[in-house]
Amino acid sequence: MSGAPFDVVTGAFGYSGKYIAQRLLAASHEVRTLTNSPDRSNPFAGKVKAHPFSFREPDKLVEALRGAAVLYNTYWVRFSYGGLSYAAAVENTLELFEAARRAGVRRVVHVSITNPSEDSPFGYFRGKARLERELITSGLSYAILRPAVLFGGGDILINNIAWCLRRFPVFPIFGDGQYRLRPMHVDDLAKLAVEQGQQAEDCVIDAVGPETFTYRGLVEHIGAIIGKKRPLVSVSARSGYILGKAIGRMLGDILLTRDEIDGLMAGLLCTDSPPVGTTKLTDWARANASSLGARYASELARRRSKTEAYDTL
Repeated sequence: MSGAPFDVVTGAFGYSGKYIAQRLLAASHEVRTLTNSPDRSNPFAGKVKAHPFSFREPDKLVEALRGAAVLYNTYWVRFSYGGLSYAAAVENTLELFEAARRAGVRRVVHVSITNPSEDSPFGYFRGKARLERELITSGLSYAILRPAVLFGGGDILINNIAWCLRRFPVFPIFGDGQYRLRPMHVDDLAKLAVEQGQQAEDCVIDAVGPETFTYRGLVEHIGAIIGKKRPLVSVSARSGYILGKAIGRMLGDILLTRDEIDGLMAGLLCTDSPPVGTTKLTDWARANASSLGARYASELARRRSKTEAYDTL
């Protein structure tokens, strides 16, 4: 490897990692990526060199990071599937942090989640909380960013709400739908990440946008913007999960997990912190109304394919 400094972004051929890499390249940084899919279609015309994660070969992981100034970590799993669990994702990430320490990486910018807790009943939030604790005590300089819901080109949740609104005559709402969300545009997260990569002070930041919605209000706004206002029908969490599972089977995907529903209803995707993002979901949705939800975004298709670009799946 050359002696010139560079930055490493995990998953730069994926979703949030792609936006971070784009920001870094625009700022004339050399960028490399660690990925489980080194043969995936490269959206950067070869400007970002890919290296495999090599979690089981820590010396190779160290060498891939040696000389890096900043590690931008977006690695995680949305749900346990096909042998990759939250526990495995935690252990893999700890290997990554240790490799960064051994390689002399100056700073780690780590993407977490709002309201993580090691006492949480939800594996997603427990795992994220443990990783925050381990990074804070690692001796590495760090910035921990805690987004709630990300939206923007390539997202899954907001897109698939719109997809359902386009295709079904009614839309089920879990419970009363009054629990809140603070969505943030994925490029606002990327901008924040790159800014924090240039800092030295350790910090934890709630990465939330300028608008707060109830879940019911979010669905109503999206329906109105895409011209598909539907009656909203309250269902129990269990019934909503069973319905989502049936739709997922039809699509060959996992539409929603029970933990995602329960975490949403528990208000874990909202904080009262000041906004750090500036892009309003409502403005973005209006600008993209014709394409929002036009195609279903499949999580499992992205996991299965190791070569196709995310936006073709």
